[in-house]
Amino acid sequence: MEPGEPSAALTKTRREENRPKGRSDRSSDRSGDRSGDRSGRARDWQQLSRLFEQLPPHAIEAEMSLLGSMLIDPQVVGDVILLINRGDDFYKPANGAIFDVMVELYDRNGGLDIVQLNQVLADRDCLDSVGGLGYLVELAHAVPSAANALHYARLVREKARIRCLIEAAGDILHDAYNSPEDAQEILEEAEQRIFRIAQESDRGGAEALADLLRQTMEMIEANEGKMITGVPTGFAELDNMTHGFQRGEMIILAARPSMGKTAFALNIAELTALQKCGVAVFSLEMSRQQLVQRLLSARSGVNSQKLRRSMLNADDYHRLHVACDELMDASIFIDDTPGLSLLQMRAKARRLVAQHEIQAIIIDYLQLMSSGRRAESRQVEISEISRGVKAMARELNVPVVCLSQLNRAAEQREGHRPRMSDLRESGSIEQDADVVMMLHREEYYHQGDPDWAPNHPEKVGLAELIIAKQRNGPTGVVKLTWVSEITRFKDYSGAMAPAGFAEPAPGYGGSFHPGARSGPVTGFRDGGGPEQGEVGSGAGMPPI
Repeated sequence: MEPGEPSAALTKTRREENRPKGRSDRSSDRSGDRSGDRSGRARDWQQLSRLFEQLPPHAIEAEMSLLGSMLIDPQVVGDVILLINRGDDFYKPANGAIFDVMVELYDRNGGLDIVQLNQVLADRDCLDSVGGLGYLVELAHAVPSAANALHYARLVREKARIRCLIEAAGDILHDAYNSPEDAQEILEEAEQRIFRIAQESDRGGAEALADLLRQTMEMIEANEGKMITGVPTGFAELDNMTHGFQRGEMIILAARPSMGKTAFALNIAELTALQKCGVAVFSLEMSRQQLVQRLLSARSGVNSQKLRRSMLNADDYHRLHVACDELMDASIFIDDTPGLSLLQMRAKARRLVAQHEIQAIIIDYLQLMSSGRRAESRQVEISEISRGVKAMARELNVPVVCLSQLNRAAEQREGHRPRMSDLRESGSIEQDADVVMMLHREEYYHQGDPDWAPNHPEKVGLAELIIAKQRNGPTGVVKLTWVSEITRFKDYSGAMAPAGFAEPAPGYGGSFHPGARSGPVTGFRDGGGPEQGEVGSGAGMPPI
């Protein structure tokens, strides 16, 4: 072998290195990758375990400096408690106990000193447990002045928030390990825990009247000339009376079964969404397919029974295609999850508002919701749900239209007109609601009487929306026309659209003119519809 020539063994090794990998080689590589992934994941879990073994973030020096500042100058206590209002925010239990007593003394007589503090702690047999008089003296000498008291308070609060996040993360891990079969519930609980921490830190305080006056005047000037200051419903007389559904309000739409609650709520959703306002619909009673069929029937003018049975002609299909094109622009999101709890609905609604800029929420209906916890009675549970829905409206700053059942009392009453006291299962609903609307159709109670319609032609197809409560506006009755064949409510004849309301899209209810036939496509812009004798005749799919 010549000098410098590679040996046979080396040449063989190089050939093997350059040879294309076979199946066994690739399999070996993949096995190595998998083992590497497993070892990497194992290291991650080990690091996670070590994280929870560490001491949580804290700032003992800041805690001592804050307490010392409060002893030096009790006047800073009033500012401090706006940032920290409980001793639990302190990492060292002794500091938290001392803080609570200091706040109590300040609240009692507007001042505090080391002598009073020492005496109260001694009287409660907890002086020794917090470190004795010597520790109180140490606190008093921890800082030269109280100038930085708020800085110390912010630092203590931030560390407390981080500890709360760590605690929430630990709870989430615990739930995930112990209930791995229910991921969705764990996700919703996790979201709620994190949101509570964020909400706790974003508590609003009092605002000066001067600032509030400026904000109010700006709002008044911005709404100048507008009849609708909230979210438009698409019904002229209703918008005239309410100026639209206002943000943060809970609106109750109540009626007996088959009066048309769902139909009216869907009409509002459709007309509102076509005004470029996103709407979320939580349907606990009907499926999303059933709701979409109703939307198509109401929008196209195709008889709901024909649509349900697919007994359609060419003109019906043309109307449906046009209605589909129009509804494609409607920002409506439908969730038909049955038996939603209040916690689940708030989590879903919060996500929809954040992702799709939802401006109104419709819930169908209140009595089908659950509080998610055991209640001593159904009345107590409904009260809890009602308060939760109101809190959701305030939190998300959108109007929430909540459908509700009425009890049978109205059916025994002469004239069958409903009252707020007829709200089923809870008196707290009317207290929590900002607006209570009740739907009434006298015609419904006389469907089996052939003489009633000829003797009361003015009530055929008439629906009354009774505004029984409006916290910031008038009460009264809004007249509507009910077209049963297409499960649609329309503005009653003579109702004028309010100033500032955009021209309604085809399909908008508008004013109703008895006897006017529908146009070639939808026919609702000019108030078209079935013949007068057909309106409200009871034909078609019954309302919910």
